[in-house]
Amino acid sequence: MNRKPGDGSATVAVRRYGGDDDTDRVAVEDPLLIALEWPGGARDLAVTMRTPGADAELAIGFLVGEGVLAAGNTVTGIKLQNGDAGAAATVCLAAAPAAELLERERNFYMTSSCGVCGKAALEAVRVRADYATADVPLSVTADVIRSLPERLLSAQPLFAGTGSLHAAAFFTAEGSFTGLYEDVGRHNAVDKLVGAAYQEGALPAADRGMVVSGRASFELVQKARLAGCAMLVAVGAPSSLAVELAWDAGMTLAGFVRDDRFNIYSVPSRITDLS
Repeated sequence: MNRKPGDGSATVAVRRYGGDDDTDRVAVEDPLLIALEWPGGARDLAVTMRTPGADAELAIGFLVGEGVLAAGNTVTGIKLQNGDAGAAATVCLAAAPAAELLERERNFYMTSSCGVCGKAALEAVRVRADYATADVPLSVTADVIRSLPERLLSAQPLFAGTGSLHAAAFFTAEGSFTGLYEDVGRHNAVDKLVGAAYQEGALPAADRGMVVSGRASFELVQKARLAGCAMLVAVGAPSSLAVELAWDAGMTLAGFVRDDRFNIYSVPSRITDLS
């Protein structure tokens, strides 16, 4: 296997159907330890399988989605390690996280296909949101919603070569993307997107929607909500719990956005010119 540092993909040998030897590009999937450090304390939080790249953004976005950066706690720095001992991203905080956040039991291993499955207790699934989304006046046309999947796909450089990466992006009411990240994990792509916005001081994302390339799980709705985003658009289907959380949060949730059609599962009033 041949990997280019920072490329996010690797070249592997394959045998094509019909007997020919060839090579193919595949997405890289490697573990990343996410840890916390604050004055007088430190803790490992999780190990996630991800596509290398934007590790700092991924770690910070993960903390936003877990509510760890709530109540005004701020990031003072981040330490990245990538060597023989493995990759790690240690986020340095100005103060210790709230005790109840650190007391949550967590299975430290998360696959690239599931982030919330590491939670060991059902009550740890829901996270309190600092940003209110119910009263956000974001308004988007149906034409913009219909255009998002094709434009998202065309803007994915790694997917074009590997065919196996998810993407997440913020979009404006006019349909312009204000950030886009790829990863083998749907939740990782969202974490990278949210973490970059946090670093830029661009949260809450009340003036933007979020579009994801796969299905809309409960976890992705929650991550969008904790970023202050009032609209989530998914190429795939939502789950029942995702729809329930979207209604509870006053978020607009659209799914099955493909073939010039889509379904609206909650708060349709933010999408105009419906027919």
